[in-house]
Amino acid sequence: MSTLFSKANQEALVGPLNLNNPVVVQVLGICSALAVTAQLEPAIVMGLSVTIITAFSNLIISLIRNSIPNRIRIIVQLVVVAALVTIVSQVLKAFAYDVSVQLSVYVGLIITNCILMGRLEAFAMMNKPWPSFLDGIGNGIGYAIILVIVGFFRELLGAGTLLGMQVIPQWCYDHGYVNNGMMTMPAMSLILVGCVIWAHRAYNKDLV
Repeated sequence: MSTLFSKANQEALVGPLNLNNPVVVQVLGICSALAVTAQLEPAIVMGLSVTIITAFSNLIISLIRNSIPNRIRIIVQLVVVAALVTIVSQVLKAFAYDVSVQLSVYVGLIITNCILMGRLEAFAMMNKPWPSFLDGIGNGIGYAIILVIVGFFRELLGAGTLLGMQVIPQWCYDHGYVNNGMMTMPAMSLILVGCVIWAHRAYNKDLV
């Protein structure tokens, strides 16, 4: 058990949640923040989907890394990722069709997500399966956390709801409160991501 959760493995899992976050530190996966964070539910589903795909693609590539010819390694990685994305897409259509429609083509575009491909090339191809699996989970959750934060504020301030349920009470609207329509625009997601990056770096200024 101590080997499974050694210091190196713990760093692979926990590092991407804060000091090595793929979005606010490495500035990867920004496109998704524009596309799927207008509401909280699709942001959560997208985050979970990327976490599952990153974890299992890392695991699979690590398991077969020694048998992959170097000249076709990117093709093999894409095939593995595409297969997992197809499975996730079909599961979403079967059990969460409305969310699948909201996510539209962006589930399919996980195939080219720079976080995912970066972890396969930089970590899974050079490490054993268990650390690679943890690295995939950590980077997926680190990515999901940012999407959830952005989706939370965009839906709350843009529509007065969370997960489709009214949060801001009606009396606020009766007294003149108006939803911020700008929050539904893609540009606001970049502004919110910028605010998250600023807050993260201010909080960790002594560590980075």
